[in-house]
Amino acid sequence: MTLTGSGSAYDPPAEPAPRRSTTPVTARVNQYGPPRRLDRRVALVTGASSGIGAATARRFAMDGWQLILNGRDRRRLEQTASGTSAVVLPADLASPGGPRLLAQSALHTTGRIDVLVAGAGLGWTGPFTAMPHTDIDRVLTLDLNATLHLVREVLPSMIAAGRGRVVLLGSVAGCVGLREEAVYSAAKAGLAAFAEALRQELRGTGVGVTFVVPGTVDTAFHLRRGRPYDGTRTGLLSPGCVAGAIWEAVRQNRDEAYVPTWLTLPGRVRGLAPGLYRRLLNRFG
Repeated sequence: MTLTGSGSAYDPPAEPAPRRSTTPVTARVNQYGPPRRLDRRVALVTGASSGIGAATARRFAMDGWQLILNGRDRRRLEQTASGTSAVVLPADLASPGGPRLLAQSALHTTGRIDVLVAGAGLGWTGPFTAMPHTDIDRVLTLDLNATLHLVREVLPSMIAAGRGRVVLLGSVAGCVGLREEAVYSAAKAGLAAFAEALRQELRGTGVGVTFVVPGTVDTAFHLRRGRPYDGTRTGLLSPGCVAGAIWEAVRQNRDEAYVPTWLTLPGRVRGLAPGLYRRLLNRFG
């Protein structure tokens, strides 16, 4: 039983160069004069060092967006950014002040954020009673708290501009509640409620909220959480498939995206026939 590591906090270089796109976030705040203002649309993608985040960044780059990429692994971020004009801002969002510093640095670098794709997250698997308290805190800190704090830091600029979209990455675990993934399920369910509440608050501002619920995706997430995926790999989604769904949801200003679309069924069954829902969950969940 292991945790998908959240990594250690970044170590800023002593003398960052103004043109170096891989400078940690603290070195970019309030330096090099006033913030730049880009004409191109800007997407800030967290969790962009691998998996869904990396695939989403590449999909936006295909359409000419300026990218700001965040993750803990500088080398992998640079691989994601290869061939693009992306700005790489490595940082651990679970560290104190991480979301605020990232938002400040991103806005200082580009002058705008049109889309925030909050894809950073980690998992843990095993009986809840065996889960260390520190790991409970780490999962909730990154998967829920850090995401909320980052959205809180980015939203004012979007509202002031009268446009923008926040994309929150959920999980089927947050819809059905998976055994031995109780805390991860709780964090993703919390994001679902947050997305709905925030969407109502933002009505009339020009800023939208998209909640994306993917099924099981073929990434290293399952190995890092402490248990490999034990189903058939033919049923796994590719990160590119989820990235395409995120892209289409943003392009069409959609509130929700389920990948695949049949994932809407568990919620409907739960509302219409809760007894049947629990029997199915006990058998298959």
